[in-house]
Amino acid sequence: MQSQTLNAPYERLLADSSGALVWPDEQLVVVADLHLEKGSFFAGKGSVIPPYDSRSALERLSATLERWSPKHVVSLGDSFHDPKASDRLSPDDRAGIQHLTSKYEWIWITGNHDPAPPLGLGGTSSSRVTIGGIVFRHLPSGQIQQPEIAGHLHPKASVKARGRRVSRPCFVADCHRVLLPAFGAYTGGLSVLDPAVANLFPGDYRAYLLGDNRVHMVAKHQIERAAN
Repeated sequence: MQSQTLNAPYERLLADSSGALVWPDEQLVVVADLHLEKGSFFAGKGSVIPPYDSRSALERLSATLERWSPKHVVSLGDSFHDPKASDRLSPDDRAGIQHLTSKYEWIWITGNHDPAPPLGLGGTSSSRVTIGGIVFRHLPSGQIQQPEIAGHLHPKASVKARGRRVSRPCFVADCHRVLLPAFGAYTGGLSVLDPAVANLFPGDYRAYLLGDNRVHMVAKHQIERAAN
């Protein structure tokens, strides 16, 4: 199963195995935390890291959008790893982004890594946007006032599978909030049992783990404690 219906705020939302969230009725695809050019950022500080993260993320994103054919795309902040990241894009990657933002109605939500909108890449920019009564933002709110979809925390969950522990990026959702996994290649993750995530979901929730070609729904009590 390439996607899974979420137990989420009011609407029929689908968790795609790529890490994108799909809202079919609004012809909307949402991604979070692309962190484009993270590889080049660390390479500039002397780290030996392959500089292909932007290309990998953009290829997966393009394939996801081709599959769902949305009208709108929202990128939930930290789309770029730092304020100068867009300057380090290769010409091909820059052209690829411009193609996507011309093909879809694109909204860049600003994040803590990219507080200013990207220049010359198309789309529009905002600190948050409300669609169908749901707020889309980068940082999840501490006291939720209305249903929201957010990123920032790069959630992951660990479960027992065939006698071994498996840890995967995941969506986290209850009836008020959806937290997206990071879409970028070098983004790591934070356990859903960490207080930074767990405190956002004090009641029951579901985690939707990303498999190779499937999304696996996991109940709260099935999640294992594991080192991040």
